[in-house]
Amino acid sequence: MKKYIIYFVSAFSLCFAAFLLLANNSQEEVQSKAPYVLSMTKSIEVPHKVTFAGEELVLDRYDLHERYDREINGFTYLHSTTLLLIKKANRYFPLIEPILKENGIPDDFKYLAVIESSLDHRAVSSAGAAGLWQFMPKTAPNYGLEVSPEVDERYSIEKSTEAACRYFKEAYAKYGSWASVALSYNAGQGRISTELEKQQADDSLDLWLVNETTRYYYRMLAIKQILEEPAKYGFVLTENDLYKPIEFTKTEVTQTIPDLAAFAKQNGLTYAQLKDFNSWLRDRKLTISAKSQSAYTILLPTQESLYYKKGERVKVHNRAWIYQN
Repeated sequence: MKKYIIYFVSAFSLCFAAFLLLANNSQEEVQSKAPYVLSMTKSIEVPHKVTFAGEELVLDRYDLHERYDREINGFTYLHSTTLLLIKKANRYFPLIEPILKENGIPDDFKYLAVIESSLDHRAVSSAGAAGLWQFMPKTAPNYGLEVSPEVDERYSIEKSTEAACRYFKEAYAKYGSWASVALSYNAGQGRISTELEKQQADDSLDLWLVNETTRYYYRMLAIKQILEEPAKYGFVLTENDLYKPIEFTKTEVTQTIPDLAAFAKQNGLTYAQLKDFNSWLRDRKLTISAKSQSAYTILLPTQESLYYKKGERVKVHNRAWIYQN
């Protein structure tokens, strides 16, 4: 752990040196010798190679090196944004990982959800993509998600993750490369396939694409590296800094609920709490009809898990996320 705090020690040394200058030298000497700033920003070292979903990528070529360099430095110095991602991962990764595993999808694809939505299951893009995996309303039904005025399963963590897995399987059968799968998730399979042909390329990472898609894969690589070793990049957290996982009971609904606020109250919740953990409910009612599914599963958070209690230790999903002496 000592090597992880070398940056903090260096910054302190600069401050102390400035103090000594102030104490022992004239104002003119201080102005000539003191650093312009009393902190240090160090460029992050780019590794020789990285691995995503079992596929190795050597970062020696100029474009690969510089693209990774941009993203690893960006996430490292976007302090508040990256700090919150680590905190939220403690709640969401335990939900995502088992579904990826059950579907035979590499565990690293959880980082795609980080890039897509910043682990916000209620996120909506300017283009109308929604949920943890940012499905478009017209695309979602193709992968088994219901999108209607009352129900939008793009906002269901469990069902949208299952849908994302269907996409990943379909794309991998087409490309045989997880990197291409990831890029196609952003650009679309049609675009990746067309550009591979038009640019006479064998590898999707060699394609000339719009900036957002070009950066996409390297952003995943970078956030993966930071989430695997946060302290190395200056993110020091204790277990109680992480967001606690929420525990639920599942209720299967087979009859229409005319008033979801009343339903929430009957189950010891506020309407806001019900909607927060079941954001796929898009109206104030839930209708069971011949046009809808015959049943829906509603998550009811336990009262115990809704509160941070003094003295309680938050369950840590990955011990690498917390500071350890």
